[in-house]
Amino acid sequence: MWRWNQTALEDFILQGLFDDSFNHLCLFLLIMLVFLTAVSGNSLTILLICTDPRLHTPMYFLLSQLSLMDLMHVSTTIPKMATNYLSGKKSISFVGCATQHFMYLSLGGAECVLLALMSYDRYVAICHPLRYTVLMSSRVGVMMAVISWLSGSVNSLIHTSVLMNFPFCGSRIIHHFYCEFPAVLKLVCGDMTVYENTAYISTVILLLLPIIFVSTSYGFILHSVMQMRSTGSKRNAFATCSSHLTVVSLFFGACMFSYMRPRSQRTPLQDKVGSVFYSIITPTLNPLIYTLRNKDVAKALKKVLRRDIFT
Repeated sequence: MWRWNQTALEDFILQGLFDDSFNHLCLFLLIMLVFLTAVSGNSLTILLICTDPRLHTPMYFLLSQLSLMDLMHVSTTIPKMATNYLSGKKSISFVGCATQHFMYLSLGGAECVLLALMSYDRYVAICHPLRYTVLMSSRVGVMMAVISWLSGSVNSLIHTSVLMNFPFCGSRIIHHFYCEFPAVLKLVCGDMTVYENTAYISTVILLLLPIIFVSTSYGFILHSVMQMRSTGSKRNAFATCSSHLTVVSLFFGACMFSYMRPRSQRTPLQDKVGSVFYSIITPTLNPLIYTLRNKDVAKALKKVLRRDIFT
């Protein structure tokens, strides 16, 4: 208990992404523009799904949960990074670091599970369209969302509780722009080989199991599509799955690059680049992908725009 209180009195130092040069100022402004785009896009997606009755289906309910996770994800890391850069400070309190670590890790884990479960929705819609309302009822959609949030939160709570109870020593400088798990782990004193290997295995499992589930679902979907005789039906099936596949590829690709590489091959710069992609770029692209490639969401958006123009 003494160790916890003693450690809690000391702040961490976030190295950040930028320095005081003009080029880095331009990069900072670009990141802030992307951040505002992510907040606007995901908020608009949630608003459209909530207000348009035609979008009150399990598929779009799950999409609203994905947008909520993305919105919270960017809000967990970017505001603190921006505040530190503008104020010239780099510190983050122990409690603030633990909270940030818990939030980003739980949201990332929840999104992994949700994207996997969303592939089941696509599987039912294409392989069992006549039974869709039974197999994918509103209750099933809510259960999927609850499972996603709980699994991500429990996994994050375990890792955050264990990691933040270890003693920290040295400069306490986190070579990142937020309290990411591998960056914080490097500051722990003592031999962390066993815990690090355990955490690495659990992370791989959390990523690989959803990937296997998604691959299996789309394997059945591909088999069903190949048996379709109508070219139009095949085109509609691929159009239905293309948005989800694009989002899955972007998110899991970035996560695998960030967390499944051996420690010997990791560098702080590569970790930052990978984190920027999956924590900022991907949440920005997700609503654009679903809005631009989804006819129902696009129609709901046009309906809202017309209402605003003519009122």
